[in-house]
Amino acid sequence: MKKIEAIIRKSKFREVKKALVREGVDNFSYVLVRNVGEATETKVYRGVEYEVSAVERIHLTLIAGSNADKIVKTIVDHGVTGEAGDGRIMISELSGTFRLITKNDNDELSDLSK
Repeated sequence: MKKIEAIIRKSKFREVKKALVREGVDNFSYVLVRNVGEATETKVYRGVEYEVSAVERIHLTLIAGSNADKIVKTIVDHGVTGEAGDGRIMISELSGTFRLITKNDNDELSDLSK
């Protein structure tokens, strides 16, 4: 089992989400996060432009089995704009999972992501 975490542009979230659902991945978590780095964004408030250094991104978290490579490819294919600051994907091994409703550990992954 693998845990896939992806930080993508907020503007690409809808496209990535639709692509993941088309691939049969309909169970994942996401949160709005702010990244601080070299990149800045220009915002407009009441007609006045200003730059912010904390850039809004979406942080996706997915648990995958044998389909991990396909999930990563889907995120890359649909989450890239070609500009600096497109995001990052992190993949880590999981030793197991625990499903709260059934109180079983190492639950079959087929229920989490197809």
